[in-house]
Amino acid sequence: MWPFRRGVTVTCIACGTSLPRAEAREYDKFGDRWDRVGKSFEHLCKPCHRELSRTPAADLESLLVEAGAGECGEPEFLARYFAGVDCWETAIERRRRE
Repeated sequence: MWPFRRGVTVTCIACGTSLPRAEAREYDKFGDRWDRVGKSFEHLCKPCHRELSRTPAADLESLLVEAGAGECGEPEFLARYFAGVDCWETAIERRRRE
């Protein structure tokens, strides 16, 4: 373990559990955890990491940001999110037909 990580506690972004950094897995929302320069990582506990889908989620992060994740109330976020998903699916279908 890296010396500067000893005693550091992190929070799982999926379930909210606080745990020692040494027992957590890094999550890079940009999908490139090997490029470490200038980044701060979020963390997952091991059980949540095991449940993480390995399927690429193209544009998911931008969809969540556009929907206001963490910045508005749940009803408003869900309405924005589902509207965004509908637009996203329509665009994908349009591309498939072309």
